[in-house]
Formats: sequence, C-alpha cells, structure tokens
Amino acid sequence: MTDYPELSAAGVAAAATQQSRRLEAAIREEASAHGGRLPFDRFMELALYAPGLGYYVAGARKLGPGGDFVTAPEISPLFGRCLAAQCREVLERLGGGDLLELGAGSGALAAGILSALEEAGPLPGRYLILEVSPDLRERQRALVAGRLPPPMLERVRWLERLPHGFRGVVLANEVLDAMPVHRFQIDDEGSPLEVFVCPPDAAGSESLGWHELADDPVSPGLAAAVRALQAKGLVLAPDFRSEINLRLAPWLAALASAIEAALVLLIDYGYPRREYYRAERRDGTLMCHHFHRAHTDPYLHLGLQDITAHVDFSAAADAGRAAGFRVDGFATQAHFLLGCGLDGLLAAAAAAAGEDAMQVLAGARQLVLPQGMGERFRVLGLAKGVGGPWRGFSLRDLSDRL
Repeated sequence: MTDYPELSAAGVAAAATQQSRRLEAAIREEASAHGGRLPFDRFMELALYAPGLGYYVAGARKLGPGGDFVTAPEISPLFGRCLAAQCREVLERLGGGDLLELGAGSGALAAGILSALEEAGPLPGRYLILEVSPDLRERQRALVAGRLPPPMLERVRWLERLPHGFRGVVLANEVLDAMPVHRFQIDDEGSPLEVFVCPPDAAGSESLGWHELADDPVSPGLAAAVRALQAKGLVLAPDFRSEINLRLAPWLAALASAIEAALVLLIDYGYPRREYYRAERRDGTLMCHHFHRAHTDPYLHLGLQDITAHVDFSAAADAGRAAGFRVDGFATQAHFLLGCGLDGLLAAAAAAAGEDAMQVLAGARQLVLPQGMGERFRVLGLAKGVGGPWRGFSLRDLSDRL
C-alpha cells in the first residue's frame, strides 16, 4: 500500500506491516501512560496523524484506483468545473480575490478549478493550499505541475498556516469527516458516558484485542455537549452510541479569524442533526476505507486505513454562526452541482469527448445520482463579508433542516 518503488510487492507489504506495528506500539505506549486507555478522539488522531506513522502522514497512496478511496474530483473533472462556476461568482462579487483549499487531496480539484477559470475567468490572484500531510503535499505538487502550464503554476502556493485577511473562496472537500471525533454512549439511567479505546495488553486484556470501554467522561465539554443533544430530545435511549466533533467549533473560529470576506464551502457526507442522531443509527456513523472496501472497524489495519465519521451539518452551521459566519445555503451535492450549471457543462463535455462520451456521462451520474454521491454528500455555505444568494444553492436550499 505504501509507495516504495524500489521494493517488490512483498517488500511493500512488509514495509506497511512494520509501519502499522510501530504505530500500534506508539498508541499502546500513550495509552499505558494514561491508565491503559485513550479517549476515542485521541486514538483517531494518532491513527490518522501521528508524525511519520499515521495514515495521512506516512506515505501511503490514499486516493484513486491504487489507493483506498476516490473523491469527487477524481471521479469526474465536471466537479471542479462546477465549483469553478461558484468561485467565479464570488470573485466577481468581491472584485477579485484568492482561493484557499483546505486539505487538497490529490490536487485534482485545484487543477480542475484553475483550468476552468483560465478559460472563462476571472482567475484568482492565488490558489492557496493548506495541507497537513507532507506526502499529499508532494503528490499535489506533482499533479498540478503535470496538468497546469507554468504561468498558472505560479499562482499555486502551499501554506503552513491559515492566511491573514483572506478574501475569496474557501474550499473544504471531504475534510470534516477526517477530523478526530469523540464517541459517547448513553447508560441505563440516560446519562452520557465517554468511549475509551483500550489496547490488547491493557489490564490483561490480550484476549479481547483492541476494544472499547464506556466510562465517566473526562474530555472537557463532552458531557455538556451530549446533554445539549438530549435537551433537544435526541440520544436518550440506553446504549445509544455515536460521535460528536468537539474540534469543529474552534476550527471554524480560527478560520473565521483569518477571513476578511469569503464564501466557505464545506462539502462532505453527513446529515442535519436530527437525521444524524436518529434511533436507527444507534451505533454511530464511523466508516473506514481500505483498498476500496468500506467497513466499520477502526482497529483493523492501524495506520493503513482511513477512519472517518459523518458530519453533523447542524453542528457545523451553529459553530459557523458562533464564529461570525452567516449560513448562506445548504444543499445536496446533486442540487449544488446542478445549480452551478452541471447540465450545460456535461452536454459540452460529452460532445467534446466523442467516443468517450459514455465515460463522461458515467462520471457525472456518480456525482449526482442518489445511489452515488448526489444525496449522501451535502454542501454547506458559510459567508463572511460578502453576500449571497449563490448559484449553487439556487435550485433547492435545505437550510431550514439544519
């Protein structure tokens, strides 16, 4: 799974196994230092982002046919062209500005948006990328260098931190689902418990393997956040277990402080709050991805698989408002892309593709059909210093469901 061009397939597998074992040892060591257990959000943070060992920083190929999953920009270039249309509207309204992509994946979205804006304008002053993964940062550089002409490449810059006084569009495609989340469980009396992760050697538990323990909450703010959900009539049933993202509010607050005027587009799979915590989702929304297989066990393939949780878009909207944003729209991905002109872009792309038109159509269907990404993925628009309405939310705005 990890890219080691000089190794055989068996050598690559052995290197990946060694990486996973080193990560497991690091998690065991930290758990031992904290009484033999870790809050789930810390386990998830280490599994994904532990320096040199976590999934997103250890050199594994993550996206595309040779990785573990694909995102919309890899499925069809029409995704980037539609987002370019929304970016164009914002840049025109602001009289110019920059684009900032948070977590740029393979770099395909950056290349697609810039190519589309080069054709129809206006071009952003800069296309800024804030990427926490050193490996992905290098892959992004290589991809955009292969797809964009040198004059366009000069506009692309990688950042180490959020810019100051930003004006333009902020894009976060499949970023929130990879933020570490806390897990909680409701006890027999209806009170919240925190879910902890215990390694196999904790308290003589070798026969149990990696396992979870629900106990009194220790993470600041978790119990209060769960009780706030219960005050809304949610998560009341004993043994109900789910996730909550306590890092979302400070993340959006930091983003808002960096922005002077911008539309922020949060694109991910998830639900409004009342759908997120429905009774039938009593085991939560965790999802893992390994070689294009989706499953729900975060303790398999440590460091070699993605671990995600669906997004509570109501929580994102509330946190955005608290940070000083205005909610400017909420739509399914299908309605958002159609509002950005997908039908016209698809017709033009299919005509230009000739014999490959069916491939173009297949990619577009994956973006918008309910059994693909069209209904599972949602788009939340948060604005500061610039006013809508925006074309992406023009067909159907579901903000009243947040």
